[in-house]
Amino acid sequence: MAAARVLLLLSGRPVSPSFVQSVCRLLGAGPGLGPWATLCGLKRGRLVLSDGPSPGASTRLPLQLKAPGAELPRNRGVDLGVAIILQSSDQTVLLTRRTRTLSVSPNLWVPPGGHVELDEELLDGGLRELWEESGLQLPQGQFSWVPLGLWESAYPPRLSWGLPKYHHIILYLLVVSQESQQQLQASTYLAQARIQPNRSEVSAFMWLGPDVAAAVAATEDGTETPRHLPQELPPSVLTVELAEEGGARPLALPVSTLLRTTPTTAEGKERVSSGTKFALRLWLQHLGSLRRRARRL
Repeated sequence: MAAARVLLLLSGRPVSPSFVQSVCRLLGAGPGLGPWATLCGLKRGRLVLSDGPSPGASTRLPLQLKAPGAELPRNRGVDLGVAIILQSSDQTVLLTRRTRTLSVSPNLWVPPGGHVELDEELLDGGLRELWEESGLQLPQGQFSWVPLGLWESAYPPRLSWGLPKYHHIILYLLVVSQESQQQLQASTYLAQARIQPNRSEVSAFMWLGPDVAAAVAATEDGTETPRHLPQELPPSVLTVELAEEGGARPLALPVSTLLRTTPTTAEGKERVSSGTKFALRLWLQHLGSLRRRARRL
């Protein structure tokens, strides 16, 4: 059996959760979906979570649940993913739209990310996924990073769509570049563009600013999609869509598309994933804490 990617310390005793076990519940999280403050350690290729103070888990991060319960295979573990919230120096973040032909989460707007290899540091795994999906390589010494939070997720997200086939803990890492959005993107329409998305996984990308991100993060699954946009929001955001015949073209994407919530019966509808909304909320909280700190200085 493959080495466990997610390890729990329950009263100091190491436990590897199985596919059918909710990590949040094993940690003694309260009722509801969270988020809960959780002690964690970022190890090479592995995430260590603890229900109490431990030398191996000293970082406190919010953990939120999005995992339905059902009769599921018991001979599998919980997998580990990492996603990069890449922030430009002018405070926009990069989101990519997954292609509609993918078997998992098609047509969803998410940050670049994926699985972590066992021999990888978690940041290295995230930066590798950033490069594989977007073509972006960040120069050493020109970015900083901080862990934002953890998201427990099952796919499909609703039992009405079928039993879950995947069970992950996703670690969201905020990577703050010293370069602007324009410097990171360069010219999308030239061969030397820095962003060169992997067309088998990515069909479009965009840079999202705090105002629109706040509106997206405020939408809650299980509620109706807002029928009217707040007056301060633009009607659309500029995205870059990859053409099937090659090349790329600008596209004005209606903001209302980004405010959609999880549908009850059908998958494949373009929207922002629930985990991404959670990560955007954490990013905005991080920005707010930096601004408050700057005002006090």
